[in-house]
Amino acid sequence: MTTSSTGNANDVDPAVRAELARLRESIDNIDAAVVHMLAERFKCTQQVGHLKAAHQLPPADPSREAHQIDRLRRLAENARLDPAFAEKLLNFIIAEVIRHHERIADDVNSAQ
Repeated sequence: MTTSSTGNANDVDPAVRAELARLRESIDNIDAAVVHMLAERFKCTQQVGHLKAAHQLPPADPSREAHQIDRLRRLAENARLDPAFAEKLLNFIIAEVIRHHERIADDVNSAQ
């Protein structure tokens, strides 16, 4: 399973190309699942945002966020995923959720 030194994809062993295609198909399927899971997560967080706005709760909940970050870091460690990467990802998601909650609160306040 070696390639030629020319770097031409046509020179790659067919077994290597097949394995690469199989792995890429798995990656594509996982990416699709991640997108769908994020969409489901954001549907839930939108509901949270509406509930918070209706009851004048703040868009952010720092203690909940800290707990979730700790939890996700432990999950990442158990899954052998870099916990720092998992934390960065969750912080990015949390920032987007807070932005949505702020917009929802603004919309509710504007309607009153």
